[in-house]
Amino acid sequence: MDSSDTLIERLTRLHPKAIDLSLGRVLRLLAALGNPHKRLPPVIHVAGTNGKGSTIAFMRAILESAELAVHVYTSPHLVHFHERIRLGKVGGGAFVDEETLARALQRCETANAGEPITIFEITTAAAFLLFAEHHADVLLLETGLGGRLDATNVVEHPAAAVITSIGHDHPEYLGTDLAAIALEKAGIFKAGSPVVIAPQAYQQVVPVLTGAAERAKAGPIVVGKQDFAAYEQHGRFIYQDTNCLMDLPLPKLPGRHQWTNAGTAIAALRAAGFADLENEAFEHGLLTVNWPARLQSLKTGALVDSAPAGADIWVDGGHNADGARVLSAAIADLEERHAAPLFMVCGMLNTKDSAAFFQPFAGLARKVFAVPVPGNSMSRSAEETADFARRAGLTAIAVADVPEAFAAISDEVTAEPPRILVCGSLYLAGHVLALNGTPPR
Repeated sequence: MDSSDTLIERLTRLHPKAIDLSLGRVLRLLAALGNPHKRLPPVIHVAGTNGKGSTIAFMRAILESAELAVHVYTSPHLVHFHERIRLGKVGGGAFVDEETLARALQRCETANAGEPITIFEITTAAAFLLFAEHHADVLLLETGLGGRLDATNVVEHPAAAVITSIGHDHPEYLGTDLAAIALEKAGIFKAGSPVVIAPQAYQQVVPVLTGAAERAKAGPIVVGKQDFAAYEQHGRFIYQDTNCLMDLPLPKLPGRHQWTNAGTAIAALRAAGFADLENEAFEHGLLTVNWPARLQSLKTGALVDSAPAGADIWVDGGHNADGARVLSAAIADLEERHAAPLFMVCGMLNTKDSAAFFQPFAGLARKVFAVPVPGNSMSRSAEETADFARRAGLTAIAVADVPEAFAAISDEVTAEPPRILVCGSLYLAGHVLALNGTPPR
């Protein structure tokens, strides 16, 4: 049997476009596979621009702390494709193993019979096949892009639909109008299914989302800041809605934005029928949650060993303006608690608004070391990325790769240990985790 890498490379050639939003092709393939999407455990479907993965990570940690088996589907992966499909079991799930993944991809290739289909569509079908054939209590399902025409949007009756923070991203597919983006994401709403809407940075999208939910006859509709709140108080995390008040430990994931994601996760679980979980499950989940490359602290590994002694090293996959704002705020909080000169190692794709990404870091970062994103045809050159940083008022230089950036930082540092932030792309974040020898587990 061919390896999953070989199969994925071959399946990628079935459609001339990497992304072609439609449901017809994936529904055709699912029918040929016996409609596994109709045999899934209860689904919590999550769309949005930022915070989808973190919200899912909180839900998984809480549900697994309650000894439930949790399937998870997310994208993109950081190092290995297998990260996209987590098969649940009591005591904690695991990424799909190579043999199981390869067999599922082979079955999809055979059932597809050479018809045009995008790689995301056929791999989503493979994931549904595996989720249907392996028992779990719940499936946490992340959209790939958009919502209405996303390949995951074949689930007919989700236990809940969740919309995280809406912002600007993927303008080549979703445009730049926030109302239109919100409406596309709201395409996952289904009649009779609860809708949970996270607190929004752009308030104009809230009536768009609630209006779409009402037209879809979804409900109840739960809106952050209106129907639930999540905040820090005296070093504790407080979640409150009309029927519940929880006093919990602060989430393990750093950054104030994670309070919003944790609150959205709790609201979603309560809306989806998991309101009766023991309080200990919520406590343990917040303390054990793990979501790689989202303000992830690197303590050991090859890259850490190459950094200046005592360096405070962080990796984050944020790549758009809204992600940069919450990331810079989190770094500013770190600076307030423990001052250290900040050096950024940044690589970006040419589909992202690089100028807007760098603006929140003006006055915060001492220098930016711009690098290409390895192995990605859409990567900006290091010099191009450095130029965007300079336009935002930052000192920036272009270097060949991440190891050279770390070496240059070592040359810059003469006294106090630095803080190093690797950011700008999930693909770069995955490359750094692989280089460091600490891929997601």
